[in-house]
Amino acid sequence: MKIGILITGHPPDNMMDGGLYDQYFARLLAGHGFEFQGWSVCDGDIPGSVKAADGWLITGSKHGAYEPHDWIPPLEAFIRAAYAAGRPVIGVCFGHQIIAQAMGGRVEKFSGGWAVGRTEYEVGNKRMAINAWHQDQVVERPPNAEIFARNAFCENAGLLYGDLIWTIQPHPEYASDFIDGLIRTRGKGVVPDALLEQAADRLKLPTDRMEIAEMMAAFFKKERA
Repeated sequence: MKIGILITGHPPDNMMDGGLYDQYFARLLAGHGFEFQGWSVCDGDIPGSVKAADGWLITGSKHGAYEPHDWIPPLEAFIRAAYAAGRPVIGVCFGHQIIAQAMGGRVEKFSGGWAVGRTEYEVGNKRMAINAWHQDQVVERPPNAEIFARNAFCENAGLLYGDLIWTIQPHPEYASDFIDGLIRTRGKGVVPDALLEQAADRLKLPTDRMEIAEMMAAFFKKERA
């Protein structure tokens, strides 16, 4: 199964050792028999057809879904086309947000502030810890979206659109070392110091990122009519 990864942002310049974000997801989903190809949509590289891959994954980004970038409208159109064509789509962080926006929801800079580092969510009937890094949130979910993950800070943390779209606000692709790098780079002067310190204190605690990866792989492989 070929998974097309739509890259919507890049790591900080001094954190490029791990590659672009498509490579983070390729590592996260390794061992499931997938083939991967990345398209840097934030640099204007939009796939010519939703049939170019069997399933699609949209990455995180430093950009806001509501910002006036030239590549945002074509990406939203692509999301709707993939959904109409029955191609499974997964969105993570910005991907989660842009899908919600494309499907009729609303995203905004959350007045309650930031979530950074290891964060616990109710995922189905389980409590799971995943690394987060966001202030923007889906504040109104689309009419056809159901919640599968939430916490008190982020009500719409995981959304399911039938059996075709699965999205999540936190970052299963980020291990603790990447969060540590963000704390030292993008976080300074942007995220309140107290939140950065709290996130740093939790770096050594385990997360459930690989269990989320299993959920993602199972969603892509699910049999559909």
